[in-house]
Amino acid sequence: MNKTDLLFYLGVFLFCSGLLMVFTKKNAIMILMGIELMLNAANLNLVAFNQSTPGLDGQLFALFIIIVAVCEAAVGIAILLKAYRFYQTVVPDQFRDLHEKL
Repeated sequence: MNKTDLLFYLGVFLFCSGLLMVFTKKNAIMILMGIELMLNAANLNLVAFNQSTPGLDGQLFALFIIIVAVCEAAVGIAILLKAYRFYQTVVPDQFRDLHEKL
């Protein structure tokens, strides 16, 4: 078993862990952490794929995913802060609507 195979298996484990977090957790912050974990697992698999093939394709895709993950985290945290200010909770099941009542 070489280094690339170990990276693939680690990426699969991290992706499954993130998917489990998304489906089982009730807290919105933990759901966002699960999504970030899945994106990082995809990055790890892309970098491992790049080691087995010549070129920079895997590294460019990994850089793109890192940029998307940062944007996703910023927007997700902004939405959670707004929802917490309105509902005083971060549990998604307790959000009835996301607009303020006048």
